Amino acid sequence: MIEEWVPKVRALAPSGRFEPRPIIPRNVWLEGLVNAVLHRSYSMAGDHVRVEIFPNRIEIENPGRFPGLADPTKPLSISRYARNPRIVRVCSDLGIARELGEGIKRIFGEMRRLGLSDPIYTQTSGSVRLVLSSADALPDDVRAALPSGARKVLDTLRMEGRPMSTGQVADLAGITRPTAGRHLQTLRDHGLVVWDGQGPKDPRASWALR
Repeated sequence: MIEEWVPKVRALAPSGRFEPRPIIPRNVWLEGLVNAVLHRSYSMAGDHVRVEIFPNRIEIENPGRFPGLADPTKPLSISRYARNPRIVRVCSDLGIARELGEGIKRIFGEMRRLGLSDPIYTQTSGSVRLVLSSADALPDDVRAALPSGARKVLDTLRMEGRPMSTGQVADLAGITRPTAGRHLQTLRDHGLVVWDGQGPKDPRASWALR
């Protein structure tokens, strides 16, 4: 069903013709889905793995947090763990999952190989969410020049996929309005976002991805 519903874009294929392809490749979202099933907390009754499909991204959310003090903003540094070792073993024997701890690395590797933006992991009080965006990856020099706060604001705009005011960006990113404004200006200077408004005090002014 996911494969059927994922939006398609026309892109140049190896055949030399423009053919439809999914915004997120099957092996990427399938890896994210398998990870969610393997590592979700089955003790949280009444909840389940959720997959949401948008025109520009796929989001996969599962009950249960990352282990210990793992930092979701640095997913590649998260150590190997198995909340459900028996399920992991069965899926490994069936060929559905491979070596423990390799899933996140494969997702990042494939998205980067295709020139797409890095996966975004966020964590709430009771769940982990993976966002797979069809946005183009940032050039290495631009990414290196952006402070982490500006990258977080950019990820917020990418996840929402709509124009937003400075206040809305600040609320969603969990930062103050002045800080959001500063980071948005940095992104604007790098040509990553555009501002639409009549003046500095325009209540309808908004920011959007370029």
